[in-house]
Amino acid sequence: MGVHKLLPAVGLRRGKRSGRVLRAGLSFRLWLSLLALLCLLSLALFGLKFITLAGGGMESGMTSSHQLLITSNVKKINKEVEQQQLQHLEFGGVIVKAPGSKKRMQHFPCEIGFTETVDYLIEPKDSGNFTQFSLQYVAMEEKPLGVNSFESRFGGHQNLEEREKSFYAHDQTLHCGFVKGPGFPSTGFDFDEKDMAYMSTCRVAVSSCILGSSDFLRRPTSKRISDFSKKNVCFVMFVDEQTLSKLASDGHVLDNRGFVGLWRVVVVRNLPYKDMRRTGKVPIFLSHRIFPSSSKMRLNADQLLIIEYFLWRTRSEYAISNHYDCHYVWDEVLQNKRLNKYNEKAIDEQFKFYRFDGLSKFDPSDPNTPIPSYVPEGSFIVRAHTPMSNLFSCLWFNEVDQFTSRDQLSFAYTYLKLRRLNANKSLYLNMVKDCEHRALEKLFRHRTLPSLPHVP
Repeated sequence: MGVHKLLPAVGLRRGKRSGRVLRAGLSFRLWLSLLALLCLLSLALFGLKFITLAGGGMESGMTSSHQLLITSNVKKINKEVEQQQLQHLEFGGVIVKAPGSKKRMQHFPCEIGFTETVDYLIEPKDSGNFTQFSLQYVAMEEKPLGVNSFESRFGGHQNLEEREKSFYAHDQTLHCGFVKGPGFPSTGFDFDEKDMAYMSTCRVAVSSCILGSSDFLRRPTSKRISDFSKKNVCFVMFVDEQTLSKLASDGHVLDNRGFVGLWRVVVVRNLPYKDMRRTGKVPIFLSHRIFPSSSKMRLNADQLLIIEYFLWRTRSEYAISNHYDCHYVWDEVLQNKRLNKYNEKAIDEQFKFYRFDGLSKFDPSDPNTPIPSYVPEGSFIVRAHTPMSNLFSCLWFNEVDQFTSRDQLSFAYTYLKLRRLNANKSLYLNMVKDCEHRALEKLFRHRTLPSLPHVP
């Protein structure tokens, strides 16, 4: 803990007798100033707990491992001392604005203890020692008897009974996207055979997705990626035909192998949803249907170092960042409605169903709270190809398929329900601090898209 901008040392010289009154006045003002400064610092120190709890999404009971920096900006100590306030608190890469401050909350990366090189990395022997069971996926649906019209859906037609059974971690066949209906030539989200052959060879993969020209192509930071990873990690960028045309106009021309830099550009045809946001969840949540692991970001570190740090070192099979600002599903619901991110009625129906089915409110003061946040930041996911990780991904995708495409609303419900129904079978989840994921990626604003109504 440190205090910045300490007052300079002040010394008094011995003067003539005629200066005693002046010295006395100066001494009085000096002690008054020092007393005011001590009061200010006391408020800063002892008011820390209040500001931490008042932060809304911030955790209480910080441990000593959190970096804490208190910055005091004292220009004058006079009758305006009461207006001098603690400017900001910084911990875990987050700067929390003081009460009454007009400055927006800022978020910064924090240091990550990566190993220095990938040359001697060895996967731990127990890295695959997770819950084991067999998962199969519904590939085809038949038209029910007595039904005249039948619409093929990418996520299939899962009923409530099938949905409830799918949350149990045991050998099963469940809906997990890529479902083909009778008489339909494909499932949607279709790839070229050459691209499918390439992706089938990927053991470790980094994927991203740009649909409807909603973003710019960001190339991985090549200088921070080892030669070993460049040869052994697949970088796949999924685009639709509209985005492919935009890439060409932006100067990103594919070479004869279909690459732009490290990205292998894979064109997706027959998009399964009109809602581009929902379609964009396919390569993120269903990466195990395509290749082992995926991420939606511009990486600023070597991929194998990321796997070692977030999965192997923590004995985890699924790592995801918590949200940079919000930890309460209740708040996220209100924020989505306030910003018109989705149809309000659809959000209310989803949230009402979740509360009826046992979703509790996040309580950061409860030592038994299973995860540090109920709202994730879906731009950072590192996952292993394990049965429990795959099951969770399928379940989360099914919520996005059945309800709204706002995946942050369904994350906590899906995880907590899976945990509740499988007391002896754990998903080893690593909830990553936001400042750590900011250290790994460079976040960019997407191209501006209009607010989308509820589109089934």
